[in-house]
Amino acid sequence: MPQRLKTDWILFAAVLALVLFGLLIVYSASSIMARMDARYNSSWYFVVRQAGYAVVAVVVMMALKRTHYRVFQNPAVAFGAIGVALMLLFAVYFVDAAHHRWLRLGGPVGVQPSELAKPALVIFLAFFVTWRARAINNARHTLVPAALAVGFLIFAVVVPDLGTAVVLGLAAMAVFFVAGLQWRYCFIVAAMAFLGLVVSIFAEPYRLGRVIRFFDPSFQYVSRIDPHGWLKARSERTLRTRDTNYQLEQSQIAVGAGGVAGVGLMNGRQKLLYLPEAHTDFIYAVAGEEMGLIGAAGLLAGFLVILWRGLRASLRMRDDFGRYLALGVTVVIVVQGFINMSVVLGIMPTKGIPLPMISYGGSSLVSTLALLGILMNVSEHAG
Repeated sequence: MPQRLKTDWILFAAVLALVLFGLLIVYSASSIMARMDARYNSSWYFVVRQAGYAVVAVVVMMALKRTHYRVFQNPAVAFGAIGVALMLLFAVYFVDAAHHRWLRLGGPVGVQPSELAKPALVIFLAFFVTWRARAINNARHTLVPAALAVGFLIFAVVVPDLGTAVVLGLAAMAVFFVAGLQWRYCFIVAAMAFLGLVVSIFAEPYRLGRVIRFFDPSFQYVSRIDPHGWLKARSERTLRTRDTNYQLEQSQIAVGAGGVAGVGLMNGRQKLLYLPEAHTDFIYAVAGEEMGLIGAAGLLAGFLVILWRGLRASLRMRDDFGRYLALGVTVVIVVQGFINMSVVLGIMPTKGIPLPMISYGGSSLVSTLALLGILMNVSEHAG
């Protein structure tokens, strides 16, 4: 008689609460702007679309929740997933020549391949590390092939989306570390990742400007290192780098104005064309202003619950594949959430990365709930 599995109701309730809260705050953050903009001409424009994405995402999550996680422990699935992700990521370079982000399916509907790369990488990592568990520190047959596969994926993501590339890199490092990667290889990988991060920042003037102005707004220390002003000139090469701290300043004003209890839902002022990307990357600032410290802490608590249940499932799993699958999903979602909150609160330099399940965006929502559906199934089998 097959074992009857019990739903992880704590994880399930936390996810649904975050999705519903996301719909509420998307409406609050976007309604006035959408009504004023002739392109949308309706205060319901964004929330209706987000609700549609949410329905699709929940259906995907429930389907994956009911699918045994070992279905993904197959070379055809693992290598096929990462292969498809790579093809879409390279295709977007030609389809979206300006931004390298979107594959449009017609009208306003589009797919962001960097979001689809998340579940692909998590499944591939869990399969590959389990497959090579006994030879995890074999450079020729394990580390080099893994570095090529993961490196190509991250390289394809990093040009349009540095934040997602960082999340994917941290997930890969976490899985390999837990799998028993020797410290010397950990230091080598960390050094290579840091070098890649530096190169990607210097490659784009707006990224360089954000980092410099975050740590040294007046260029006081940078001018000592670079007396000829090359760094300053490069960081100000494009118009969008002239005031890179504007978003950060406006988000901090919003969070500060919220106080403990907030100014009330729909009553926030910073979203009124002061705070750019109020319904996407900086939606946490809107939540902080309108619902105060209580609302902001509630959102943080939701991600801490996912962290708790994800790590619990990973530690309780008896087989390596389920363990690494739960770990990869947890790191991807929680790290992205913490990065977004850190940016909004001024702990990190500005980076365009959505807050999972809260920010407006269909690709992000579907990708996140797909991962959580897999995590729920693993958690059910963990007991």
